[in-house]
Amino acid sequence: MSLKKIFAAGAALTMITGAAYAGDYGKKDKTAMQKADIVDTAVAAGSFNTLVAAVQAAGLEETLRSEGPFTVFAPTDDAFAALPAGTIDTLLKPENKDQLVAILTYHVVAGKTKSKDLAGKTLDVATVNGAEVSVDGTDGVKVGGANVVTADIWTSNGVIHVIDAVLLPPTE
Repeated sequence: MSLKKIFAAGAALTMITGAAYAGDYGKKDKTAMQKADIVDTAVAAGSFNTLVAAVQAAGLEETLRSEGPFTVFAPTDDAFAALPAGTIDTLLKPENKDQLVAILTYHVVAGKTKSKDLAGKTLDVATVNGAEVSVDGTDGVKVGGANVVTADIWTSNGVIHVIDAVLLPPTE
């Protein structure tokens, strides 16, 4: 697997984990949260089951458990459920792994980006996927058109920002 794909996979997993933990909207002990990696945080949250399953199917779990740091824009189970019927089942098939990796890594950015670093700004950010995603922090924070519903969920290897939609990378 190429270095780019490994980083992308790691980013995707980070998003997943953060999103899962974000389901509790910060009600858990902050110290305990910071000790868990992105994946464990997502699993503990209980609202990122689809994301975690996708990360595992894409072979990105080990990457998202690595040192990072990663910023993950993590879609919730509800965000995945809003995709057209059959989309998730299709993406989880082994023959579609490359497409799944591309989508998941589009949700990950290298480094730790705090929500306050995005406030009041409009910019394009390079994802682990290699494509850029637009971020609009002028009225709340939107990433690629998805709303950040919970921000700054800190983990041992990055930060998770929970979003309300699945981001799809641009097609070439």
